[in-house]
Amino acid sequence: MSAGRRDERGAAVTDFAMVAPLLTVLFLGLVQLGLALHVRNTLVSCAAEGARYGARADAVPGQGVARTRELVSASLAPSYARSVTSRESTVAGVRVLEVRVVAPVPVLGLLGPAGRYDVVGRAFLERQ
Repeated sequence: MSAGRRDERGAAVTDFAMVAPLLTVLFLGLVQLGLALHVRNTLVSCAAEGARYGARADAVPGQGVARTRELVSASLAPSYARSVTSRESTVAGVRVLEVRVVAPVPVLGLLGPAGRYDVVGRAFLERQ
């Protein structure tokens, strides 16, 4: 073997040792971003469904809040359903029910002390 080929022996191992941690951090960051977007979209969907449920003619706004809490607890975790509120408002002359969910942004897995989502679901009240 020539001296040049001997010098490159083991280079792939060191290259892998330097690149693997970077790729791992990048991959975990993308997974975490995907989880954060999933949580946000799930909260928006649950708030909208709760607003539709509470806006029915035979329902009261409290039923929409209960439905939203039930959906969030089943979809994510009960800790995400702690702050769910509703109120009636008027948009363009039409009464609507707004269901608001305030939940933490997941930082590490589903844990997360920093930041929070504040999402609102709206539905036209059937009892105008």
